[in-house]
Amino acid sequence: PPAFSSSLPRRKGVPGTDGAGDHGGPHGLDGHGANATNKAFPVLSFDYKHVQMPFEISLWVLLASLMKLGFHLIPRLSSIVPESCLLIVVGLLVGGLIRVVGEDPPILGSQLFFLCLLPPIILDAGYFLPIRPFTENVGTILMFAVVGTLWNAFFVGGLLYGVCQLEGTHLGRVDLMACLLFGSIISAVDPVAVLAVFEEIHINELLHILVFGESLLNDAVTVVLYHLFEEFAAAGGVTIKDVFLGIVCFLVVALGGILVGAIYGVLAAFTSRFTSHTRVIEPLFVFLYSYMAYLSAEVFHLSGIMALIACGAVMRPYVEANISHKSHTTIKYFLKMWSSVSETLIFIFLGVSTVAGQHHWNWTFVICTVILCLVARVLGVVGLTFMINKFRIVKLTTKDQFIIAYGGLRGAIAFSLGYLLDKVHFPMRDMFLTAIITVIFFTVFVQGMTIRPLVDLLAVKKKQETKRSINEEIHTQFLDHLLTGIEDICGHYGHHHWKDKLNRFNKKYVKKCLIAGERSKEPQLIAFYHKMEMKQAIELVESGGGVKIPSAMPSTVSMQNIQPKKPTERALPQLSKSREEEIRKILRTNLQKTRQRLRSYNRHTLVADPYEDGWNDMFLKRRRISELNNYLTVPAPAPDSPTMARARLASDPQAWSIKPKSDSIPTIQFNKPSKPTEAEEEEGLMMKAPSSSADQKERKRDKEDGVEQQRLARCLSDPGPSAEDDEDEPFLP
Repeated sequence: PPAFSSSLPRRKGVPGTDGAGDHGGPHGLDGHGANATNKAFPVLSFDYKHVQMPFEISLWVLLASLMKLGFHLIPRLSSIVPESCLLIVVGLLVGGLIRVVGEDPPILGSQLFFLCLLPPIILDAGYFLPIRPFTENVGTILMFAVVGTLWNAFFVGGLLYGVCQLEGTHLGRVDLMACLLFGSIISAVDPVAVLAVFEEIHINELLHILVFGESLLNDAVTVVLYHLFEEFAAAGGVTIKDVFLGIVCFLVVALGGILVGAIYGVLAAFTSRFTSHTRVIEPLFVFLYSYMAYLSAEVFHLSGIMALIACGAVMRPYVEANISHKSHTTIKYFLKMWSSVSETLIFIFLGVSTVAGQHHWNWTFVICTVILCLVARVLGVVGLTFMINKFRIVKLTTKDQFIIAYGGLRGAIAFSLGYLLDKVHFPMRDMFLTAIITVIFFTVFVQGMTIRPLVDLLAVKKKQETKRSINEEIHTQFLDHLLTGIEDICGHYGHHHWKDKLNRFNKKYVKKCLIAGERSKEPQLIAFYHKMEMKQAIELVESGGGVKIPSAMPSTVSMQNIQPKKPTERALPQLSKSREEEIRKILRTNLQKTRQRLRSYNRHTLVADPYEDGWNDMFLKRRRISELNNYLTVPAPAPDSPTMARARLASDPQAWSIKPKSDSIPTIQFNKPSKPTEAEEEEGLMMKAPSSSADQKERKRDKEDGVEQQRLARCLSDPGPSAEDDEDEPFLP
């Protein structure tokens, strides 16, 4: 038999293993019985290109996570330098090492940034957006986001064009459209940079929502200006029709993005209604619908950031009412983790791209860009705040204006938009990118590192790390109803009026369609109570279950019912069900309907009412009836228990002692004459000093008539304990 050099099975494609490669016989053997062309099976091989892309992505994510972990392990460093600054420095070092090795460092491309890294950060911000502060300050936010961004774009772009026209700058090739396009790119406040810095300094909620809300909503203005000036630069001319279409485009981009996000948010909420039997995939619907909203908006060149914010804000209340607590925890921590990793990668890529990119440095253009950005921001905030404070109840102070102006940070969005520019229409693209990176580094390093000590120096109010309580929620809703009623009486359709209309529509129609089960009928206060109860129960379990909650802490939920207590007596008598229903019916029919629409009035527009006499007659009849039936409307006081009566007597010993301790002490005598005179009837009871002989006779007569005297004293004083009372009861003061 032939002798094989290997007992392993042969593979196709190896010479000498199939018929096409056989030589010297039907089995591929030579005349000496040896296989000359068979290769040994490779035990270990190396194929990096097969896994290059996922391996590098995983390596970058791991590096970013390790950098973030190391940053928080050094508290002294993290208290001085913001996290974003250290991550950019790490990116610069990594990019330099890659360049030293001889490889080309990766660049933060626009596709990678806008499709992979930016959506998690915006979704996390939109899903956990504080709705109440945002809606209460939406007018101020829109003024800063729309008018402020337009001011910055045209101010920076116009003055930069004037600088480029000066002799000696060597910038004569930069035209007006290119400068305006650069101004629109560099004027937008970046949400990633704002989040990274403002989360560390714990600024108060008002300033945080103003700056962060501006950074979110100015995306629509930035996108429209970018595409508008890009088209104008390619066309070479601008007409009035183009300007009008640009304004229409802004409305379409902003409102279209909000509409797309709201539609996907409603779809996500409706889908979560049917996931009670498949709890595992509940978080998946939240992420997929949100990302689909972002991509659908980008398909039509709408604002993807606005779509993500609208989607997260719309679906959150309904999704949280449908999904389980575990799914809610999964969504929360996955979004926080995902956004944190994306933010870390963005800043590292900024540093790497700085080393990898091609730069064209022009001192005049770069320095003028930095100075004009600062001047435009300060002038815009001061001017807009002067107008906004005329309509705000809570005015923005000078300190607030300084923090808003100083917190206008630029970030990776400006770099990615600049990287998208075409070199054919914008030959100075490399100079634009260099200036953008310089502005980003200046705002992140200089402003980001100095804003914390400035906040401490100016004593700006910090964020209060306190939990909301049931008491606070009750008072908040009470004030909302009160202000809504005042607006209704005045006929003023203000913020609270429309908010109340929206809440009623939501409760009557939307919640019934998007929330499953009895949760759709649950009042807002009860839902908040259940949420707080669940939170505090989880905290109690995590702390070990036996930890006593200190009484000094503001209790959000009454957790004292964990230990069984002795049932206490009711202060009010127990009412039957029929009696309670009768009382409710009386209240429903007689109380004023406070939600009726009333016509507005003032003292200048009052007219004579033809039914005024009829109303007066009705009021008189009601007053007479109330006077007749007054005893029916005032409930009798509940009788005192023996313990309370004994406590009251202990505090007033003269109530029961008729005999005076001394003859010299005046006492109150309760005499019962047979026929009182008219003067005595008018004067009533009087305090008299006891006489010597007459007083002794009176005492003897009082002893004989002790029963009558005691009854009279009981009628005129508090009721005392009877003889049947249990004397062994403990005294409770």
